[in-house]
Amino acid sequence: MAKRKSDTKSSNKTEEASSKVVRIKASDSKSSKTKKASTSRSVKVAADKKATKKPVEKKTSANLAKKRGGWLRSFLGYFKNSWIELKQVHWPTRKATWSLTFAVLVFSGFYVLFIMLLDAGFKTLFESLLT
Repeated sequence: MAKRKSDTKSSNKTEEASSKVVRIKASDSKSSKTKKASTSRSVKVAADKKATKKPVEKKTSANLAKKRGGWLRSFLGYFKNSWIELKQVHWPTRKATWSLTFAVLVFSGFYVLFIMLLDAGFKTLFESLLT
């Protein structure tokens, strides 16, 4: 009996050790030597990039208008870009347009009749209750 309890305790410890979760990052490698070298190298590269960064101007509409040459050019650019977008639209064929128009008219008529019937029904119900 005593052996059995100790066996279960030792097996629980091994299960706990084997079920331990280890998180691996994309920059982690298989061996610890290359891991240490790669992290120190990446820190140096990141420090170099931070040192060489230039301040970047935010692209606002005012800055773009100044660069393009004023409000007229940006106004005309809006219409030019709109025309480009309209060319990219997939327009339906004439047959599809008419069939969809017909479907809208049929469903609209159906709902008009449905509302009229409900209105007439409620009107007769209220008249019978009031009189």
